[in-house]
Amino acid sequence: MIVRCEQSRRRELVELGGALAPRQGYNLAGLDSVRLLRSEAVLNNVPVLYQPGVVFVLQGRKKGVLESEVYVYDEDHYLAVAVPVPFRMESVASPEKPLLAIYVDFDMTLTAEIVAALENWQLETATMAKSLVSSRMEPEIEDTILRLLKALASPVETAVLGKSILRELHYRILVGPQGSALVAALRQKGMAGRIVQSLARLSDSFCSDVSIAALASEAGMSVPSYHAHFKALTGSSPIQYVKAMRLHQARLLMARQKSTIAEIALSVGYVSPAQFSRDFKRHFGRTASEEVKWVRQHLGELVSDQ
Repeated sequence: MIVRCEQSRRRELVELGGALAPRQGYNLAGLDSVRLLRSEAVLNNVPVLYQPGVVFVLQGRKKGVLESEVYVYDEDHYLAVAVPVPFRMESVASPEKPLLAIYVDFDMTLTAEIVAALENWQLETATMAKSLVSSRMEPEIEDTILRLLKALASPVETAVLGKSILRELHYRILVGPQGSALVAALRQKGMAGRIVQSLARLSDSFCSDVSIAALASEAGMSVPSYHAHFKALTGSSPIQYVKAMRLHQARLLMARQKSTIAEIALSVGYVSPAQFSRDFKRHFGRTASEEVKWVRQHLGELVSDQ
């Protein structure tokens, strides 16, 4: 009986998700922080840079690789992202069985409020902060996702119930099996907290000249210590991280605008368009013009990372 109920709930999740994501690529969902993805292609070794949030796969399978760590997010697991980190992704899908996923961006004000409440209740937190966490889908979270999808199917319910369901979803994730590792990254305390604060500054200034020595000084660390703690949380060096941010931003701009490659290269912090083109092809495996076509084919008009 329990198995049949679970199968019925999974079918309902897929039906609702499929109806809300009728088009290939990203689909709007009625809430600014939520979008649904339909993908019909097998993807391998795709560079991605997710913003803080969570990805629930309703049908299909995704796998992320960061350094030597593998993060599975499929029908039984979800992926939570505490801080933006570049990693490589692959996914399994087909026209007959498309990948369906729901992306929820973290509301950082709400997240901070919940983290503070958890601290007041002295709930256990991990000593090791993690930027990415893959967790098994628990019944409480699956039920919340089901109610969210049902609400998104109705504009009235989206307006009346949407934010309260998202609040519950934030809470369920932060108290989930590995939520403490996310909380440790989001608390912005200790060494990991200083790196998180530094990443926030980088997100606002990566298009300008970046001084690693200045970032280390602001974080109250020596340059070698800053490098070590930065890589422990993000999986890359500060310079590699800045380069990835610039290239992913350029990718979005190229897909959304009609500016020249040289203009976009300059806008994201590159002095040399030739160097930009070399770095872009090395990172994405395609030229800038080839990548724009790929993005529009697979992600649609709502360009974002897979």
